[in-house]
Formats: sequence, C-alpha cells, structure tokens
Amino acid sequence: MMALYKQQASPGARGWGLVLVLLVLATLAGLLLERYVSITSQAMIYVLAVVIAAYKLGWLESVACALGAVTALNFFFVPPRRTFEIESREHFIALGVMLVVALVISRLASGLRRETDMARLNERRAHQLQTLATDLAGAATPQDVLSLGRSALQAAFEGPCVLVLASPTGTLAQDDELASDIRDGLNCCLREQAVLGPGTGRWPGLQAWYVPLAEQGMSLGAACISPAPAGDIAGRAHAQALCALLAQSLRRLQLVGSMRAAQSEAQRQQLQSTLLAAISHDLRTPLAAMVAAATSLQTQRDRLGAADQDRLLETIVSEAAYLDAMTDNTLQLVRLAGSSAAVQRNWESVEEIVGAVLGRLRRHDPARRIRSSVPPNLPLIKADSVLLTQLLGNLVGNALQYSDGDVELTVQIRPKGIEVCVHDRGPGIPELEREAIFQPYVRGDHAGRRGTGLGLAVCRAIAQAHHAELHLSPRVGGGSSFCLVLPLDVQPSAAVPAKGPAP
Repeated sequence: MMALYKQQASPGARGWGLVLVLLVLATLAGLLLERYVSITSQAMIYVLAVVIAAYKLGWLESVACALGAVTALNFFFVPPRRTFEIESREHFIALGVMLVVALVISRLASGLRRETDMARLNERRAHQLQTLATDLAGAATPQDVLSLGRSALQAAFEGPCVLVLASPTGTLAQDDELASDIRDGLNCCLREQAVLGPGTGRWPGLQAWYVPLAEQGMSLGAACISPAPAGDIAGRAHAQALCALLAQSLRRLQLVGSMRAAQSEAQRQQLQSTLLAAISHDLRTPLAAMVAAATSLQTQRDRLGAADQDRLLETIVSEAAYLDAMTDNTLQLVRLAGSSAAVQRNWESVEEIVGAVLGRLRRHDPARRIRSSVPPNLPLIKADSVLLTQLLGNLVGNALQYSDGDVELTVQIRPKGIEVCVHDRGPGIPELEREAIFQPYVRGDHAGRRGTGLGLAVCRAIAQAHHAELHLSPRVGGGSSFCLVLPLDVQPSAAVPAKGPAP
C-alpha cells in the first residue's frame, strides 16, 4: 500500500517535458487561429497553458512556463516577428502585464493545488484513524494491536517504520533485533514519554520521529517513523494520533485482563465462602449421626442385640461414605474452579475408565441395576483418568440414588467425539432447571433424598477442564440422560486398543 504521506518530489524530465508540450501546443494553436483572432486572444491561449502547468506541476515549472509563454508570444506573434525585439510601448506593456498575470495565476493555482492535496491527505488520514479505531476495537491480544499498528504506520508513511511494545519491566520487548541508534531513541522515548526528532525540540539531529505509546502515565511502547521532515507538523500530529489509538487499545486490554482477574478472584473467594458455609452446615448431620451411633456402641454395647449393633455400624459406614463423597466433590470443585493451571491429561482408555467406575459402584448395587454397553476397540482419549472416573461415578451414583429402575451406561462414537451417557428412569428434571442443576448447591425437587448439590457442579467443571461437553436431556419414556462428549485427538502411533469393561 502506498504511503499516505509523501514528500513532493520534483517531476524531473517528465515535468519539463509537459511544460514544453504546453508551450508548443499553445504556439501551434495561435498559428492556426492567427487569421481569425487578434493577438489578445493568442495571449489568452498562452495564459491557459500557464494555468494548466500551474495546476499540474510545481511552482518552479509553472513560473518557467509563464516566462516561456511570454517569450513565445513575443517571438512568434508580436511585431517584429521572429525576433525578441518589441516594436511599440503598447506591446511592451501588454507583455509585461501578461507576465504578471501569468505569475499570479501560477501562484494561485499552485496554492489551490496544495490545499486540494492537503484536504485529500487529511481525508485519507481521518479515514485511516477511523478504520484503525474500528479494527482495534476487535483486537484481543497485544500482538493483534502490534500487527494492526505496524500495518497502519507502513500505510501512512514511506518508512521504514518500527513499532515495539514495552515489556512489563518498561524496556523494549524486542531489544536485540533493533539497530543501536533506533534502540537508543526508542528507549529514550519510553523513559521521557515525549516525541523526539526533527521539529520537536528534542534530539533534532535524529533522522526519524520517535513517538511514545503512552496512556495515563504508562509507557506501553514506542514507534520510530521516517521520513520525518521538521516542517511537517500535520504528519507528526497524525503519527501521534495513530500511536495514541494504539496506546488506548493496549491499555484497554490491560484493564480487561485486570478486570477478568479481579472477577476470577472474586468468584474464587465467593466459592470458598459458600463452600465453607455449606460444609459447616452439611457436616453436622452425618457427624452427629456417626457420633451418636459410636457413643451408643461404646456405652451400651452389652444391652444391644446383634441386629441393633449391625444397624449402628451400618449407620457409621454409610455416613462416613457420604462424608467421603462430599469431601471429594468439594475439594475437586475448589481445585478446578480456583486454579488456572491446566489439567494434566494423558492417553487413556475409555473402556478402562468405565470398567473402574462399574467395578467400584457395583459393590454398592446388590440389585445389579447397572447395565453397560461399551463397543470394543475404542480410540484413546487425552484425559485425567481420576477426574473422569469421579465424573462418571457421580453421574451413575446420582442415577442409582434418584431412580428405582435400571441405570444404563452407554458409550458411542459420534462425529464430535466419544459420547458417554448415563440413562435413568427417575422423575426427570423440569426444563427450566436443566441448566441450573449444574450450579453448586442447586438440587432438584427430590423429597426425602439427601445431597449437597455438588456432584453435578463437579461433573460440569471436570468436563470443561477436558474441553468436553456435558448436557442433560429428557429420556424417551421418562427419566433423564446425562451425556458427556469427549473430543478426539490425533491418535498416538503406538496406540493399542484396551479391553472392554468388567461385565
């Protein structure tokens, strides 16, 4: 893309050739019309040539055209012809007036052309600022801002132009890639937060402008822009406007990052407060039951029969299991919601994960209500096997607790990945509650069923940590279907299909 700003270059041979062509054409036109017009009309033809030259060429060429027009008029049309002598005072005055008129017209036309060019240049600069502001509004990273800024500077100036962002320590982010003189200028510009270079009163001996990207007293980067004529005040102002837009965009990204971090911290604090409050409430009932049962066994064992002792022991075991599940879910939810670290995923077999879940839960399923359908030779997935085991364990455990019929666990390959579903024949979840049920401490309307409301929240958090989808849908014939869709990655070359789950 051509630069918006270009120094007015001398037209060279082409410009002088145009002057010669205009004078020749004016002379030929005068000769052709000589029989029909007076010398005054012939002079107007030369004035027209001067106006054209003044509008198309520089001031020097237009003045030369004016002088050439007067000379050609005198030589070809003013008696005595074919000489440079002036026969009468009237002709002398006419030639002098024509010269003055031609010079004035040349001056006015040159000024008009300069103003027209400047107006067009300002329009292009304003349009570029508007376009850049629109593009920067969609920038999501500092690298996006850097790329847009470099493109804008290269489009606005002939260059070369350099744009560098500042590191968190306030130094140049690409210090080693710059020439020493440019590096020194940019560093000084960062420190002083002022424009340096020709026409600025600061380091006038530089060959380029050094413009800081500063916003609210913060140095976010600097730009080196050339060419940098000392008298080009409008060009320097445009460079500062471009850099101001870039600085505002960078500052906006910083503020957005700080706001997100603050929101994340606030959510983490709120989650911790909620967990502490909920745990302090939910722990009382099972702990009280365990203490009461253990106290009864300790103080009244001789008075209790074998059946009563078994009942008290069963109470202790079941309440301890409930506390263990609640503790695991709570700790996992805190870890996944309050940590920015990515889950460590390894190549795992879906069959082995499902088999581990079934093997653990079937010990608590004497009625053998769990039915599984897992095809062989499934592709491997990148996952944390412990987290996925907890996710599927929570889903199957909920299905066993909140439904009386069979619970089906199915695995299928879908276009989006591997789909693992848990189907039950429970009362179902109303449509308005299907998304809220995945929030912490939100439970469905299950009278007489105990729970903390953390299981599904942990499941959703684990799914999100694996870039997977977990959704709830009603089951045909009654009940609910919880489906987890795990994305498939490129399989390792040495992948060996695992065996199916335990029957």
